[in-house]
Amino acid sequence: MRQKKTKKAKPKKDVDSVITHTRKKSASRTKNAANTGIKKAYLTSRSGCRVTFSLPRIAAPDAETVSVVGEFNGWDIHATPMKKLKNGDFTITVDLQPGREYQFRYLIDDSVWENDWNADRYVRSPYEDSDNSVVLV
Repeated sequence: MRQKKTKKAKPKKDVDSVITHTRKKSASRTKNAANTGIKKAYLTSRSGCRVTFSLPRIAAPDAETVSVVGEFNGWDIHATPMKKLKNGDFTITVDLQPGREYQFRYLIDDSVWENDWNADRYVRSPYEDSDNSVVLV
């Protein structure tokens, strides 16, 4: 007599902890940038969204420091320094209020501005002839 195959139950996630949404572009600019971009985790136990910003090594190959600078930190260039990972990417996670959009840019070595390649959209900056990245939360 044959035994029925049973499926192993997947571990259940705590519904009240985090609902994660990751925005991915259809094709990454390079293999090195495949796992970078903006990741959003909407918190259900409190109103908030945990946003992880990532800048791939290819965008700043020789960078020593990178900061994410934007409306959420008053455009303070020193308020939100990013952590450099072993693979050369930079990352940081910040909590933002949902239902808003935030303009931001990356500042590389306190001298070069870079946009996020996976931003939700871009808007013209009131300074210089450039765009700001926008994250919709």
